[in-house]
Amino acid sequence: MIRWVQVRNRSKGGSPVIRARWCESFACKLRGLTFRRHLPENEGLLLVEAGESRVGTSIHMWAVFFPIGVAWLDSEARVVDCRLALPWRAYIPASPARYVLEGTASMLGRLAVGDVLEWVDETSG
Repeated sequence: MIRWVQVRNRSKGGSPVIRARWCESFACKLRGLTFRRHLPENEGLLLVEAGESRVGTSIHMWAVFFPIGVAWLDSEARVVDCRLALPWRAYIPASPARYVLEGTASMLGRLAVGDVLEWVDETSG
């Protein structure tokens, strides 16, 4: 079953950031946004790792044909790095992270390094 979460910015009064597909399996993380031609506004992926790492949360943009906004979060859901990721490049976060939030480029305007995010399953409200 596909799990969707609503990601909110606790540092900005719980304002919405993005609706994200919870992506914990190896296959989901490997596929990511590869071969996609676009992403609906305010929708993306939340890639989940077992623990914090810089290498383990690095991403590639091979065969992703559009720029995306990326935020790396630590185990406390604090944004430790964010940037615009361009096609055909690889990115590694500045600090160890456990979660990678990928969305449209406009997502970057709704968060900043140091913000604390939270997510709620869509089924639980």
